[in-house]
Amino acid sequence: MNNLLEFLRKYYHWILFLALEAVSFVLLFYFNTYQGSVWFTSANHVTASISRLYGDMQAYAQLQTVNRELTDRNILLQRQVDALRERLADLDHDTTVTERLVRESLAGYRLIPAKVVSNSVARTNNYLVIDRGERDGVRPEMGVVASGGVVGIVYYTGPRYSLVLPAINPKSSISCRIRGHRFFGYLSWEGGSPIHAYVSDIPRYARLKPGEVVETSGYSSIFPPGIFVGRIRSIENAPDGISYRLGVTLGTDFGRLRDVSVVASEHRPEIDTLRAKALRAE
Repeated sequence: MNNLLEFLRKYYHWILFLALEAVSFVLLFYFNTYQGSVWFTSANHVTASISRLYGDMQAYAQLQTVNRELTDRNILLQRQVDALRERLADLDHDTTVTERLVRESLAGYRLIPAKVVSNSVARTNNYLVIDRGERDGVRPEMGVVASGGVVGIVYYTGPRYSLVLPAINPKSSISCRIRGHRFFGYLSWEGGSPIHAYVSDIPRYARLKPGEVVETSGYSSIFPPGIFVGRIRSIENAPDGISYRLGVTLGTDFGRLRDVSVVASEHRPEIDTLRAKALRAE
């Protein structure tokens, strides 16, 4: 106790100085809008940099697991390539049809690679941050995909980073269809498991079964058609009594998400111009 009192008596002027400095900084940033915004922006930048460093360290620690998964995926892809080669050989007499379909599915889009630097999966309102922003051509309402399928939609953008609204956020709504059928609905998440979501507005006369593929419909400029979303887990009646509500197992593992791609539509400027004209005409 005597040592503590001696320490305080000896250095009380420094302790008082630091306390007053702390109070002055709090008053400066809390009661002044400009200084507060500067502090907030700087703090966000530092936090994003730290999150990115932490993500890189985690990615390095998981390299062995990732390499093993990539090896397994390459084996599977090679099998699929061999199967496609056999099918293409059967269509050799009509290759113009195959080439046209491939060109149409990819035309008008480009991918911007990015890494996830911050992510959440256990909250109600989940978000993730990627290391690409306006300087890289990323804009709000662009789709984000990964190797497992659809990830979400860009919500906000900064110069170097962007905030993404993932499919596991209640605010998310993504237009989907059932592969091989003409039915489409909207993917939403109601909380709980980060691998389970729902597709609504499927008509009752639809003949579907668990295991069928859910993919993007292409009815917007956000995602091209045919991007994998997940598989039907369950089929149940919707509360409205006139449609089905499909339980979907998502293809994206949000808990281990690292590498993603932002989907940029080359036709987006023209679509935005038309939307602006429609709003002005209302």
